[in-house]
Amino acid sequence: MTTPPPGLRERKKQATRVALREAALRLAVERGPDQVRVEDIAEAAGVSPRTYNNYFASREQAIVSAVTADREARIAAAVAARPAAVRLADAVTEAVVEQYAITGERDHQALLLITTQTALRDAFLDTTAGIERPLAGVIAERLPDAEAHTARVLAASVAAAVRIALEGWLQPARNAESAESFAAGGLVVPSGSLPDQLRTALAPLAPAFDAAEQPAQP
Repeated sequence: MTTPPPGLRERKKQATRVALREAALRLAVERGPDQVRVEDIAEAAGVSPRTYNNYFASREQAIVSAVTADREARIAAAVAARPAAVRLADAVTEAVVEQYAITGERDHQALLLITTQTALRDAFLDTTAGIERPLAGVIAERLPDAEAHTARVLAASVAAAVRIALEGWLQPARNAESAESFAAGGLVVPSGSLPDQLRTALAPLAPAFDAAEQPAQP
């Protein structure tokens, strides 16, 4: 079934959301996150602070959204695009790894902000919860005779595993110099390879995916 294109109102809402998150990231890079107010972001995007509050609950949420925007939908779409012959556990793992790849100068600038601000790190980690709903729908379509409950449990487990991987990746550096910087300004240095950490965190879920893919025995 083909999804109809969004109407004019929905396109305007999406354009406003994009304008707000792009303004939030630009101002945060230029001034530093602590020097950016919600009013500044709203003004830069050409909307009122009240309109801003309809889209984001905080400046941190808007800044992080510039990097993570629609990631949960892209993960679900990537899983759905995998051939049916591909093992579901592999399809989910590779989709997650692809969508969390850090590419381009813009992503690196945003990551630098996120790793140096506790509030931004928390907002970044909180976005993993958004993976569950769209992924559950795609998983349900791939499983034979699956109840929605099974798909939701698997999707929620993926979201939890991704958060755990990110928490490990963003852990404070262990050397004394970085530890001193951390104490002074909250510096966190990404630890190891993010793709490797994601695959490691998701690996324990593979048996559950494999079991769910097996048709129920009569």
